[in-house]
Amino acid sequence: MSMTQHAEPAVDTPPAPGRKQSDGRTRQRPLALRLLARPEVGVFLGAVAVLVFFLFAAPPVRDGSSMANILYQSSTIGIMALPVALLMIGGEFDLSAGVAVITSALTASMLSYQLTMNVWVGVIVALLVSLAIGAFNGWLLVKTGLPSFLVTLGTFLILQGVNLAITKLVTGNVATDDISDMDGFTQAQKLFASTFTVGGVNVKITVVWWLVFAALATWVLLRTKYGNWIFAVGGNKASARAVGVPVTFTKISLFMLVGFGAWFVGMHQLFSFNTVQSGEGVGQELIYIAAAVIGGCLLTGGYGSAIGPVFGAFMFGMVQQGIVYAGWNPDWFKAFLGVMLLGAVLINLWVQRTATRR
Repeated sequence: MSMTQHAEPAVDTPPAPGRKQSDGRTRQRPLALRLLARPEVGVFLGAVAVLVFFLFAAPPVRDGSSMANILYQSSTIGIMALPVALLMIGGEFDLSAGVAVITSALTASMLSYQLTMNVWVGVIVALLVSLAIGAFNGWLLVKTGLPSFLVTLGTFLILQGVNLAITKLVTGNVATDDISDMDGFTQAQKLFASTFTVGGVNVKITVVWWLVFAALATWVLLRTKYGNWIFAVGGNKASARAVGVPVTFTKISLFMLVGFGAWFVGMHQLFSFNTVQSGEGVGQELIYIAAAVIGGCLLTGGYGSAIGPVFGAFMFGMVQQGIVYAGWNPDWFKAFLGVMLLGAVLINLWVQRTATRR
């Protein structure tokens, strides 16, 4: 009796005509889910909802001058939220961004006034100082491996103390002197703090700069090798380094971009008000980070866009000014801020799970 078994030949049954074989890996999700998985779509819908709400709740918002004021408030947040968002996509965040704005403005103001120099000298030196602060944050993070929370918290405390101490030491006051009558002030003011008219409505130049920076940041993220590096180091630093991404350069340059943003906003504040209060800026870093988070950037890095923070900043400006136009207590702004932030975190969590679901 033979113990050998002979297997029957396999018979392939062709698929029925008109039917396509597919599996879960190739099945596409509905268009609506794919759109919602985009980091900027959710905040865009939220911004529209907030706008519509205040158009009804606060009729003055419908006026052109009121909308210009809302856009101005949004732009001062949005210009800083853009580099903060890029840094978050790269897997880090900067707690010193708020006081760094004031450090930049104080540097330009005191250097120009105390040394009686053209204000452009102060502006250029302030830019170098701001870039140096960003480079220091990035270098220390890369060299020590410490979390960016600890590194930039330390920088935040240092700058806060330096801002107050040096201003009192140099000027004898907590604010800098008025520089509006100094050489170069008018030209610098045109660049950083001028106003132009559109349809009879005065619009601040920062609104234009905000949109220009947003377009440039979007192009960098989506069309350049550097944009790929940002997503790579934010997603997985070790894997990015293994495939040749210059992790050290990318991290340090992202912190320097935050320094550039701090310089620009600092120059706007200086040439808008002609003087700077040394104790300002504390707490603004949380506004910038929140605008980026509401705009779809994940705290874990590797995900986000530059357009999302634009709408996130607009929501901040809309709520901040809308509460005033509605005649409500301005203290409610913080409550709205907390609600928007928690809502954005929950939405981002859902979006992340949706984007990775097969």
